Amino acid sequence: MDTSAESRTQSTLINGEAESASEPVQWEYSPAPERAAVEIADRYDLFINGKFTAPKSRKHFATINPATEQVICEVAEAGKADVTAAVAAAKAAQPKWARLKPQERAKYMYRIARRIQERARELAIIESTDGGKPIRESRDVDVPLAAQHFFYHAGWCDKLRYAFPGAGRDPKPVGVCGQIIPWNFPLLMAAWKIAPALACGNTCVLKPAETTPLTALRLAEILEEVELPAGVVNIITGGPESGRALVEHNDVKKIAFTGSTEVGKLLAKMVADTDKRITLELGGKSPNIIFADASIDQAVEGIISGIYFNQGHVCCAGSRLLVEEGAVDIVVDKLTHRLQSLRVGDPLDKNTDIGAINSKAQLSTIHKYLEAGRNEGAALHEVNGQPLPRKGYWCRPCFFTGVQPSHVVAREEIFGPVLAVMSFRTPEEALERANNTPYGLAAGVWTDKGSKIFEIARRLDAGVVWCNTYNKFDAASPFGGFKESGFGREGGLQGLRAYLEL
Repeated sequence: MDTSAESRTQSTLINGEAESASEPVQWEYSPAPERAAVEIADRYDLFINGKFTAPKSRKHFATINPATEQVICEVAEAGKADVTAAVAAAKAAQPKWARLKPQERAKYMYRIARRIQERARELAIIESTDGGKPIRESRDVDVPLAAQHFFYHAGWCDKLRYAFPGAGRDPKPVGVCGQIIPWNFPLLMAAWKIAPALACGNTCVLKPAETTPLTALRLAEILEEVELPAGVVNIITGGPESGRALVEHNDVKKIAFTGSTEVGKLLAKMVADTDKRITLELGGKSPNIIFADASIDQAVEGIISGIYFNQGHVCCAGSRLLVEEGAVDIVVDKLTHRLQSLRVGDPLDKNTDIGAINSKAQLSTIHKYLEAGRNEGAALHEVNGQPLPRKGYWCRPCFFTGVQPSHVVAREEIFGPVLAVMSFRTPEEALERANNTPYGLAAGVWTDKGSKIFEIARRLDAGVVWCNTYNKFDAASPFGGFKESGFGREGGLQGLRAYLEL
């Protein structure tokens, strides 16, 4: 399948060998038996009505490899006319898709899931190349969970009447769904959005983030391969104006957005005087609470997973660490030791723990917060002294101590590998500090006392609470937040509600 007017391709390679921790990472790749090449076209068009189509805007933009600062390829920029064409295709396809026997809809979704599994290595390499995340995370988390969401929601296709008994024999779908996803988990977020919509009989127009469009476009190839009916899923690439045109289109009946709280508020205002329904999964400043009676070694691994996974580019990252006073010193000592062992560098090296920051703009934002933390009197700990690559966008994993709740690094979402460490004396103080935030997306609790876990979890203002673990996800479990972290749920039975007229 040729997705481009130009046929020349690039090869992106995955290195199976570890780089030396004592030397800067080199980016000059050479073919070797243990490396697998993935072809990436020079230019990609929009996926509308079942085929790749040149943009009416006649515009393209570059997508950058954040680890090398090199252009990977050019991607179409959807204008208003392109958005109109995509929505029209989705609207035309929706009645027939909704009338299709639920078992037949499920078959298409099972095929998508299986094809994701079959192309898992390729998808993982592209995800890490385009986004900067370690290949180990793309391979072991993102791609398997994306397939899981299609498998899981395929099972709901013929069971919606049982999920919502009061809605009648066959609950009605909403119609055309406009879905806007972020750059931190491109393939997984696409699955989170598309799978429940299709299971309920809706059609979709998906807009991936402009810095990470490639796995969504590779997913479009998979949709072609499984012969999903034309127009059921349309994928348009572009920037904020493309997203605005999608949200404002009169034929779009449902908006699903994952991204910043600032943009989420703007979208809520845009649809406030319309009949559109909207779900928002927004930012977070999640507390990770460690009591002195917890298994400290296990908790430290939870801290690492909570804040340094995916370079901290996680909306539910455990970015505020609250430690009981008696355990602060030992937790900080163990955390310091553990950070020194993290490997920062080549995202395509299977031994890398911390990859590249997604973009130059995001790296600049992180640096501003590091400066703000120091200026407010907190102590910055950058204990990982590994040399960073000469090119690319990099930030060593770090943490602040001496943080007060009023400090900007304790209040605002940084979206990077930066942890704010604070202490508490009593469970009541831990709860007060944990809930003292405009956000309410996630939280973690670490203690050996089962009764304490349930009592603290019950009183936390968080949509998701992990107990003696962190950042564990499952398609059957609903995900979403409170307060400025948004509203609505994705995943599980609860995630189906937004895609049905009940």
